[in-house]
Amino acid sequence: MSAEVAIRPGVPGLLTREECAGILEAAIAAAGAPPGASVTLTLSGDAEVAELNTAHMGKSGPTDVLSFPLLPPAAFPAHPGQDPVLRRSDEAAAAFRLPPGESVHLGDVIISVERAIEQAHRGAGGQTSDVRWAPADELRLLITHGGLHLCGWDHADPVEEAAMRALEGRLLGLDRE
Repeated sequence: MSAEVAIRPGVPGLLTREECAGILEAAIAAAGAPPGASVTLTLSGDAEVAELNTAHMGKSGPTDVLSFPLLPPAAFPAHPGQDPVLRRSDEAAAAFRLPPGESVHLGDVIISVERAIEQAHRGAGGQTSDVRWAPADELRLLITHGGLHLCGWDHADPVEEAAMRALEGRLLGLDRE
């Protein structure tokens, strides 16, 4: 697995590039990404993320994390709560072929570090949006969350959300069981 990390000028350095890459690589590996897969992570600010949120999601204003997957959910292992209709696109995943020896690029994640800092300080962070913790911890969660989205995970269904949150917790050492 490999993650390329871009940090926009002026963005606070909460984590090193190496830490960010390691977190993202662990998330996509846990989600069943193919060996050798690559991803791109961009750490940015509210203005850029707001533009992308409007252009691609039809929502105004910034959000904390956006993921832009290049493969369909059926390209990854099924997980609890996943919409079975998404699994029917197996032919789309099978049709995606690369030249021999080439690794697949899963997509891009962009995070507003401004949102991460604000959410952490306001006590609107964590998986439940009611956690006050260090901004670096919020950034770790957002990187993990974005990586799982690249691999077909979502949180629209309560069962899938619970499974996604549990996996995030395991990856971040938050599970206390």
